[in-house]
Amino acid sequence: MDDQELGFKAGDVIEVMDATNREWWWGRVADGEGWFPASFVRLRVNQDEPADDYEAPRAGAREADDSGPEAQSCKDQMRTNVINEILSTERDYIKHLRDICEGYVRQCRKREDMFSEEQLRTIFGNIEDIYRCQKAFVKALEQKFNTERPHLSELGACFLEHQADFQIYSEYCNNHPNACVELSRLTKLSKYVYFFEACRLLQRMIDISLDGFLLTPVQKICKYPLQLAELHKYTHPQHRDFKNVEAALHAMKNVAQLINERKRRLENIDKIAQWQSSIEDWEGEDLLVRSSELIHSGELTRVTQPQARSQQRMFFLFDRQLIYCKKDLLRRDVLYYKGRLDMDDLEVVDVEDGKDRDLHVSVKNAFRLYCGTTGDSHLLCARKPEQKQRWLKAFAREREQVRLDQETGFSITELQRKQAMLNASKQQATGKPKAVGRPGYLTRHKHPSLPASRPQQQVLVLAEPRRKPSNFWHSISRLAPFRK
Repeated sequence: MDDQELGFKAGDVIEVMDATNREWWWGRVADGEGWFPASFVRLRVNQDEPADDYEAPRAGAREADDSGPEAQSCKDQMRTNVINEILSTERDYIKHLRDICEGYVRQCRKREDMFSEEQLRTIFGNIEDIYRCQKAFVKALEQKFNTERPHLSELGACFLEHQADFQIYSEYCNNHPNACVELSRLTKLSKYVYFFEACRLLQRMIDISLDGFLLTPVQKICKYPLQLAELHKYTHPQHRDFKNVEAALHAMKNVAQLINERKRRLENIDKIAQWQSSIEDWEGEDLLVRSSELIHSGELTRVTQPQARSQQRMFFLFDRQLIYCKKDLLRRDVLYYKGRLDMDDLEVVDVEDGKDRDLHVSVKNAFRLYCGTTGDSHLLCARKPEQKQRWLKAFAREREQVRLDQETGFSITELQRKQAMLNASKQQATGKPKAVGRPGYLTRHKHPSLPASRPQQQVLVLAEPRRKPSNFWHSISRLAPFRK
């Protein structure tokens, strides 16, 4: 309408040059500069670059000095906008959780003829616990909000005080795939479709299916690092809240990353079940009863008594278990189950090259596994020194993984295990070959410890973070369980 007004379309990214006025900002796009209404835009959280490394360039003399009064006033206004958005989205989220708990969970509990308690737990998980925690969190945020001077609000401390509460999202995110499966099964029946739609209409909720509403907590936990990154960006180092915001950003990144890691591992269990089904002559309990991650694998020479007989075996190190198999003499791409070792009872000891005292044979690149309960020992030899070192490091990672799982309470439910084994048996029954794809999904990755300088990516669902490919799979790429 005016020469000094900035024209733009939905999706454009505008560089804000001046935000001192609450209603009209001065900004720049590719076509030029001008005034535009602040209410027409939302702050963009940069997902492509680290938020703390990115600063929008300023025009004129301000480019050389961003500490002047005008620049500081602009930064204060931007911090106010971020704080207002955090509070606004939290209030919306609380309403969303209340609608689910009152509109769906409460109504479902009234219909014992349609839903059992186990079904309700599967569909809704611990969303009522999340609702209670979020109400306390929002109350704390509002108490820290400075109504007269919003940019002085100290929200970072709230995140730090409640960071332990956010751990409950892990249980919800782990259960979410089960909720989707159960909802998909129920909505094949028209009475459940009509019931869920009646719940939505009675609560006056927007026109989205129940599975869409239940996805919101999964998305929400990923947005906290993004919001805190933006808050940190516009918080001056001398601000009383600066250190708390910095610490909160680091803590919430780790929470989201840990949940990502858990979700990735749960997505692997179908593939692990398929791997077990491809092994001939399997004995004993299913692998998923105690394990959920392949940490390392490779061929080793097993030296046994009497007469120090050597056997070539394929070893697969999972958390808590070491599985070893034998290759078929004619068909080298077929594996036969030969046994397993309980890693909880084993001690790994490095063996020097030379004559072994127990077996009286010369060994090279060897290590020994001692069983504390039975007193048995297992002498294993690698072909090369570097292979031996990889195995020793893998054993250390396995113990660290078990410790972390115990601390964070990670486990596979009986329902998840049974479903994975059922899927594997169905695949065999359809006549598909036993071989499954090369197991990039089974590769053991380092436990997440995201540095504060790297941004947490925003995702609609908790996606698998980028990882470097494992370098040990080439040695077993010809095996049947991993052949494409």
